[in-house]
Order: sequence, then structure tokens, then C-alpha cells
Amino acid sequence: METDNSKPLSARQKADIARLEAMPDEAIDTADIPEVTDWSDAVRGPIYNARALRETILASRAKTVRARLPSFDQLLFPTVVALRALGGSANVKELSDKIALDLQLPEEILGFRRPTASMNEVPYRAAWARTYLKRRGYVENTARGVWTLTQLGRDALPADIAQVPRDVRRLSAAGSLDTPKTEAEAEIASEESWKARLLESIGRMSPPAFERLAQRLLRESGFVKVEVTGRSGDQGVDGVGVLRIQLLSFHVLFQCKRYKDTVGASSIRDFRGAMVGRSDKGLFITTGRFTREARGEATRDGAPPIELIDGEDLCDLLKDRRIGVSVETVERVVILADVLAAI
Repeated sequence: METDNSKPLSARQKADIARLEAMPDEAIDTADIPEVTDWSDAVRGPIYNARALRETILASRAKTVRARLPSFDQLLFPTVVALRALGGSANVKELSDKIALDLQLPEEILGFRRPTASMNEVPYRAAWARTYLKRRGYVENTARGVWTLTQLGRDALPADIAQVPRDVRRLSAAGSLDTPKTEAEAEIASEESWKARLLESIGRMSPPAFERLAQRLLRESGFVKVEVTGRSGDQGVDGVGVLRIQLLSFHVLFQCKRYKDTVGASSIRDFRGAMVGRSDKGLFITTGRFTREARGEATRDGAPPIELIDGEDLCDLLKDRRIGVSVETVERVVILADVLAAI
């Protein structure tokens, strides 16, 4: 790290900087770094303090990650390829996961937050990519959020997709197409708004209340004998339930944790360890997001499978089952001028 003072860094300052630079972002905020006030100049005050040091390191990381983010036009053809691999249709989450896997996007890219919104940057840019593809007829979507390749999309070559941004902008400028901005931002704002507000409300719940919410959700999803057992010494198991499917019954342990950021593979391994001798099936519910390594660990060959429900899944489940969420249908009146003209 450079400073605006020509005096070299002290050994303690170098040690503080090295320790912070080795920490993940979430750990930096709570790291114990003593204030340094004994090395300053008369005009600028302390060369650095704990807060400034944290902010400088985080800003430097954010700048580096932002430079590596795929632009929306770089996501156009990967979107088409992902839909082809998924059988021609997918919801947004399936599509996003497939694109991330195909492009081998690392966690720091996938988890990069937009500065003024609750949505991550890659999903935001992917929404723009889908809108541009839709405007040129390569994909279409339904009211339930399922995106489907059209015949044009199934036959498209990389060179065809590369022309999409230019074609959409040219036609929009000529008035042949409405600007894609409104549609893309409407999709983003719709998903971003209610899910962010729902997760914010859940984040204010106490841990026991969140466990009761998970209990209610499982009951509404067909589980019986759902009990919250979370207590100290229970190795992270928050509850147990029985899922009955016709003649079969499955004993399922569940863990529910409110995480703001990502859940890693180690949390999945710890939960699986708590399952040993108690159940062959597990369910992990979080308000955060699972890393790619966590998802791989959950389905690792030879190990009891663990089903994962992240924050987006949780919001969709609560919406579908109307738990803490109501859905209103707004009436829209459309004038059929051609019908009137034909009378």
C-alpha cells in the first residue's frame, strides 16, 4: 500500500496491512487494528487509521474485481448456449447458475454488489442481456419468469448474437423499437425490490423466529412432525421433520441460518457431520448465497445429499405459499382500436 508521505511504513504498519489484505471482506470490518496516530504530518493528520486502512483495501479490491466483470454483451451468447444446454428453457436462477458454471466465474465476481442496489452486478448485467436478446427475437419469457429459446435463437451463430447490441440501439434510435431500458429495469426492479425487502424483514427476525419460519415453510411444503430442536450442543442441527411421498417417508434434518453473504463448503461439511447416525437427508436454508464449492459439496458422490435453499429460493417459496407475502393482481385496460374500427 502506498501513502502520500515519503517516510517508509513502520514494521507494525506493514504487519497490519498484510494481515488485513489476507482477510476476506467480511472479516476486515471487524478486524482488531489499533489506531495509528503517532506518525502524522501537520496538515493531513494521521497517515492512516483503522477505518481508512479498511476502506482503502476494500476499495482496491472492488476496483480489481469490477475490471474483471463480464459486460452485458459478453453475456449474450453464453445466455443462448446455456439455454440450449438446459433443453431450450430455464428460469432465471437455473440460467444464471449455468452461465456462471460455463464461464467459470469465481465467487468474488458472482458476489460483487452493485454500489446503489441490493442486487449483485452479474445478475444485473445478465438481465440486460436477456432483454436485448428478447428484443431481437432470440428468446422469449413468460409471466412465471421462464425464458425460452425461439427457433431463431436455436439456430443463432456467435456472429449473429454479436450484432444484437448494435441492431437494438439502431432500431431504437430509428423508432422501430422501444428502448430496452424500461423493460430491463422493470424486470430488475421487480425482482430486486420485493425480494430485497423480504430478506431485509427476515434479517430483522430473531434466530428463534427464523427457525419457526422455516418450520412453517416445511409444514406448508408437505412435511409432518416438524420440530425445532436448535440448541447449544446440537452441532448446528436446527430441526427435524418427516417428508411423506405416497408410501415412502424420509427423515430430514434441517439447518436454517441467516447469512448476509455466502455459505461455503465448510458449513455444508459441518452440517453433514452432524447428520451422521441421525439421518441420510438434510436441508440447509439460508438468506445468503451458496458458493459453487458449497453446492458441489452438497451433492458430492458417496456422501448423504443435502438440499440447499438460498435467499432467492426462500423468497420464491414464501411467495408461492403466501407466507408473509401477498400477491396482488392489477387490472389493466387495453383499448382494441382495430376491433372498434371494424364495427
